[in-house]
Amino acid sequence: MSDQTDILIIGAGAAGLMAGIWAARTYPDRQITILDGARKLGAKILVSGGGRCNVTHDRVDASAYAGSSRNAIKKVLRRFDVPQTVAFFREIGVELKREEAGKLFPVTDKARTVLDGLLTAVHQSNVAIHHPNRVETVAKTDTGFCVSGAWGDMQAACLILATGGQSIPKSGSDGHGYALAKALGHSLTPRIFPALVPLTLPKGHFIRALSGLTLPATLTLWSGSRKKLTAFTDSTLCTHFGLSGPSVLDMSRHYLAAKFDDPAAHLTINWLPELSAEALDGALQHLGRKTAVSYLRTLLPDRLAAALCAAAPVDPTTRGDQMTRGQRKALVTAVAQLPLPIAGHRGYNYAEVTAGGVPLADINLKTMESRLCPGLFLCGEVCDVDGRIGGYNFQWAWASGYTAGISAGA
Repeated sequence: MSDQTDILIIGAGAAGLMAGIWAARTYPDRQITILDGARKLGAKILVSGGGRCNVTHDRVDASAYAGSSRNAIKKVLRRFDVPQTVAFFREIGVELKREEAGKLFPVTDKARTVLDGLLTAVHQSNVAIHHPNRVETVAKTDTGFCVSGAWGDMQAACLILATGGQSIPKSGSDGHGYALAKALGHSLTPRIFPALVPLTLPKGHFIRALSGLTLPATLTLWSGSRKKLTAFTDSTLCTHFGLSGPSVLDMSRHYLAAKFDDPAAHLTINWLPELSAEALDGALQHLGRKTAVSYLRTLLPDRLAAALCAAAPVDPTTRGDQMTRGQRKALVTAVAQLPLPIAGHRGYNYAEVTAGGVPLADINLKTMESRLCPGLFLCGEVCDVDGRIGGYNFQWAWASGYTAGISAGA
């Protein structure tokens, strides 16, 4: 391995591979090298989307993202949009198909297809990948940068930081990239925390006994003063530890962020998203001789219907015309406005992305070059950008990686 290169990329994940491919296509006369600390490349790509890799979404705009300002995020997303992404993957042999609610997956239903396509494109571009070569330190020099690790050191004129955040640390994104950014003069957001992460409930909570049950539900985030902050409606999974599924993962970063500033912020769940609390109350008032549990079983899984009656508590044999106003209100709350006493979250090992990182305000968004350290480019999850579930985080990786790649050799 040469100890000198023109463009050096740290990290061979989605953003790093994209940066390498486009740097080579834009500057074919430059020597481009990617270093990664993992023994096997692309671990996060391979586990994403249940092993199928949700490459992107058919409609991507900045409203699906959090972190830095949406206006800043929009500028980068425009550089490499969804049609360009679909065309790029088709060109490297990965045909995509549209699924429920606009998610785009490879037609093979295999994440390996996506990774193999990217790695083949990298090799065809004559980009050198060396791994496991973990970068431990980085320093600015008169001629560019010097990076080093147990494997030795390397000099480079330009450096692209594509190290990822802290989610799924066994894949290699263990947060060390933040230390490298700080060593080159960058500051980080005050808070860095898991996003798209399952939430836990206290031991003994009845939802934990419903493990395996999946249904659409609405999660709503409230401030301590009962102001509605945000809500997500999607598939919701009851688990042995608490709650997961798309609605919970999308809500998690907003809930955790709110709790930092407002410890009284809290979540409620509506198990019947198509019914408001008022509509449900009206329906219960007109049950007549029908029991509450029999009515709920027409709308909800049997186990959940019985559990909600028990949580209210309302005897499941109670007829509608026998229910007191207090019992009815308690049942409405259990079904449509159930408070969720969140105990915590499952941590970075189970988080799909990281919230926080290097602020986009410190990056030139036309090029992804650092405003603080000339010659340094940043892309992917190391930046303060995190998207909803559904391919949005990969689209950020493709767009920011592309922009850094075509700019690094300029």
